[in-house]
Amino acid sequence: MVLNAQTISSNIDEAPRTITILGSTGSVGVSTVDLLMRNSNNYLVDTLTANQNVTLLAEQAEQLNAKNVVIADETKYLELKDYLSGKGINIAAGTDSLIEAVDRPTDIVMAAIVGAAGLEPTLRAVQNGTVIALANKECLVSAGNLFCSEVARYGAQLIPVDSEHSAIFQVLDVNSADKISRIIVTASGGPFRNTSIAEMKNASPAEAIAHPNWDMGEKISIDSATMMNKGLELIEAFHLFPVSEKQIEVVVHPESIVHSLVEYVDGSVLAQLGSPDMRTPIAYALAWPKRMEAPSERLNLWKVGTLNFELPDENRFPALRLAREALKTGGSAPTILNAANEIAVDAFLNNRIGFLDIAMIVEKTLSSIETETLLSIEDVIQADTIGRRIANNMVP
Repeated sequence: MVLNAQTISSNIDEAPRTITILGSTGSVGVSTVDLLMRNSNNYLVDTLTANQNVTLLAEQAEQLNAKNVVIADETKYLELKDYLSGKGINIAAGTDSLIEAVDRPTDIVMAAIVGAAGLEPTLRAVQNGTVIALANKECLVSAGNLFCSEVARYGAQLIPVDSEHSAIFQVLDVNSADKISRIIVTASGGPFRNTSIAEMKNASPAEAIAHPNWDMGEKISIDSATMMNKGLELIEAFHLFPVSEKQIEVVVHPESIVHSLVEYVDGSVLAQLGSPDMRTPIAYALAWPKRMEAPSERLNLWKVGTLNFELPDENRFPALRLAREALKTGGSAPTILNAANEIAVDAFLNNRIGFLDIAMIVEKTLSSIETETLLSIEDVIQADTIGRRIANNMVP
C-alpha cells in the first residue's frame, strides 16, 4: 500500500501551485488543461509534454504560459519550434528530454501519459519526492512492487486520478484499515455490456470506442470495451490500498454514478457518487488536500431515478479474469499482461485483428512466457519488451 489519505503530509503552500503535465494532449491531459484555464490564478504551469500532437501542445503552451514543452517524437521538434518561435518557451524533444523535464521542481506532476511509456518519467517524479496525480495506471500494473518501494523510499505522495481509485481514496479510512471488509470497484460494462460473443466477434474499432458514458482516449476506450481497463484497475487498487486481492471485487454499474465503494466490518458501505466527468477526480487531485471548483454536471439523483448493479460476465469478458490471475501469479505476469494488451489493442485499432482476438493474444502471451521475479526497473523493461515481442508475433 502506498496511500494514507488521513496521515499524508498536507503542508502544501497556498496558491499558486506549480505543475508539470506529462501527456497534456491526451484525454486526461486535456481535462487538466481545461481546469487550469478555469483556475489560472491558482496554478503556474512549468512544463507540458506530448507524444506527437504538436498543434495542440503548442496551443496549450500559449494558453497556459508554460515555461517548457517537450515532444517525445524527435521528428516533430522543428515543427514545434516553428509553432512557438518567439514565444519565449523552452522547447525540447526525445525520451531523455521528457524524463529530464520531470527534474524541474514543481508542486505537482500530473502523470497522464497512457501506457507503459509513462513508467520512466513518472518514476523519476517519484524519485524527486513530489506530489504525483497518478493517471497512468500502468506504473502500478507493470512495476507495482518496485514503484511502491520507490514511493516509500523517496517520500513521494500519490493522489489517484482514475475515478474509481479517487472514489476509494476519498472514502477509505486508513486509520481503520483492519476494519475494511472489501473494496468494490465499479465498471460501466462498456459499449458491449449486453452484446453477445458472436456480435462482438465482428465489432469494429469505431463501435468499441463509442463508450456510453465516458469521453476517453482510444486505448482506454478499447480497454473499457474488453473490461481489461477494470482488470488493470483491480491490480492498481491492490497496490494503492491496504487490502488483499481477495478483498477487491468488481461490479458492473451501467449508469457510472457510483464510482466505487468501501465496505467495513460493521456492514457500513461508503461510496463516492458523481456525474461521469473526469474533471471531478482530476480537480480533487489538483486541489488536494482541499477542493476546487469544477464544471462537472451536478448529480441529480431524482432525475437518474434508478441505479443498477450486476456481476461481470467473465465468459464474455475474459480480460478481467486474466488480470486477476496475473495479479495472483505476481512477478512479471502483470507486466506481460499489460504489454501484450497494448500490442493487441493497437492491432485492433489498425484493423489487423478482431475484437475477441485482444484477450486471446493476451492469454496466449501470458502462457508463452515463464514468470520471473522483478528486482529492478531494468527487469520490468525487459519483461515488457519480451511480452510485446511475443504478442506482436501473434498479430497477422
